[in-house]
Amino acid sequence: MAIKNRKQYRRNRIKLRIRKIISGTPEQPRLSVFRSNKEIYAQLIDDLNGKTLISASTKGGELSKEKGTKIELSQKVGGEIAKKALDAGIKTVVFDRNGYLYHGRVKALAEAARKSGLKF
Repeated sequence: MAIKNRKQYRRNRIKLRIRKIISGTPEQPRLSVFRSNKEIYAQLIDDLNGKTLISASTKGGELSKEKGTKIELSQKVGGEIAKKALDAGIKTVVFDRNGYLYHGRVKALAEAARKSGLKF
């Protein structure tokens, strides 16, 4: 294993370990978080049908024009995904941190979604 791939290899192992247990249904979808260096993305996924129900990110839409720190933007994405989910009639989700530590931007997104009314 090359040194440059250690972090990615570790994250993929953690991700697979989480995904063995967590699965989304139409009534209780999986809230998946992806974090890049600049952006953060959140999706509500129905794993039984293999479809993305709702998504929100800092890349497109209203939040692409927003300014602030990455943590503040993550909180806004969490609030937006919760608002869209509640409008669609989804109240509970299963949180998938996607191999990332529950820390920083991932934690900010999750707590903002909880504060906005999503249960997980």
